[in-house]
Amino acid sequence: MKKQDNSLMEKIISLCKRRGFVFPGSEIYGGLANSWDYGPLGVELKNNIKNLWWKKFVQERDDMVGIDASLIMNPKVWESSGHLKEFSDPLVECKKCKKRFRADHINSNNCPECKGELSQPRQFNLMLKTFLGPAEERVNEVYFRPETAQAMFVDFKNVLESSRKKLPFGIAQTGKAFRNEVTPGNFIFRTREFEQMEIEYFIEEKDWKEKFELWRKEMWSWMTETLGVEKSKIHELEVAKGELAHYSKRTIDFEYDFPFGRKELYGLAYRTDFDLKNHYQEPPYRDEENNEGFYPHVVEPTFGVDRSVLAVLCDAYVEEEDRIVLKLKPSLAPYKVAVFPLLKNKPELVAKAREIYKELQKDFMVAFDDRGNIGKRYYSQDEIGTPYCVTVDFESLENDDVTIRDRDSMKQERIKISELKKYINGKL
Repeated sequence: MKKQDNSLMEKIISLCKRRGFVFPGSEIYGGLANSWDYGPLGVELKNNIKNLWWKKFVQERDDMVGIDASLIMNPKVWESSGHLKEFSDPLVECKKCKKRFRADHINSNNCPECKGELSQPRQFNLMLKTFLGPAEERVNEVYFRPETAQAMFVDFKNVLESSRKKLPFGIAQTGKAFRNEVTPGNFIFRTREFEQMEIEYFIEEKDWKEKFELWRKEMWSWMTETLGVEKSKIHELEVAKGELAHYSKRTIDFEYDFPFGRKELYGLAYRTDFDLKNHYQEPPYRDEENNEGFYPHVVEPTFGVDRSVLAVLCDAYVEEEDRIVLKLKPSLAPYKVAVFPLLKNKPELVAKAREIYKELQKDFMVAFDDRGNIGKRYYSQDEIGTPYCVTVDFESLENDDVTIRDRDSMKQERIKISELKKYINGKL
């Protein structure tokens, strides 16, 4: 297992705040524990990941549809799904310093903070409770969803009737979920408010092993090809039967070598027909040949958005001799290209650079920078992962061409301004 590198994590967190990827939440008021806000660059990276996911798993497939469901659902949903009874972690409390920890994360009988004696474990439900209506009474208790999955089961029949899909097919959703974690931490890795990209893929029971393997390959393709994460840093963990979630017959965790250790990135579960049976009294699907109703089974690939962002940042962060560079895949980079006039005090260069900048903005997220010397501008863009920098110089005014610089190789070449869009699109 990879050795922990806390100094690397500190550098990544520092870069995220300094360059506008992730800020501490409510910082001017002293913050809120494990609350994080995505800044101008962070929201672009996050949106790029979500958009690529939707394109790959919904837009480009004939067997997938999407929904966007409410964050708060009828509490009976969580009774039927088993979350109110089963969705909990073992909690221990230090009798000396009163800090609380997940029992399954503690390797001794003493507090990891002060070495005090720990209490006996008790189950702590992770559902985040709130109230609907003016009175904080039991009758008005509701819960923020702890996962996006249940809405896809609850809406199954509506989706089926409106889309006319036939098995096998999937429902996809991205969105926020909330878990009252006992011990959140490690930056944006484990938070109480997070975002998921989830699929419920409905199948006949006899096909579950085949579909499970197909989704296993799809997830590997997403991680290594779409996100560009180094394959050697990803590991599969077959979850032991005694540790499976209450709804699962088989689960694989895809783990990543973060600087703070090997931790779960994504999950792939075979949920059988547990959910639809609990939500529907009558089978919601009918066989076309014999018209008999039955409960479809489900394979569930789950992708965490925030963990995707963190893995991508960790994987892309590189320190070279005289620069820091985020070697993000161009398709993920917040800015695809930056445009510079060679000199700020030459109006004709600035005007031409602005003209190019405005034209490229029609197709890409583009940065404009005329501060300081050109070398510092290059390195500034390297640090936020911009794959290409375009420099407008005096030759540009005469020949209608520019210098384009590659982030990773730092090589430069001349290219016609009219060819810029085609060149950049070919690299994305």
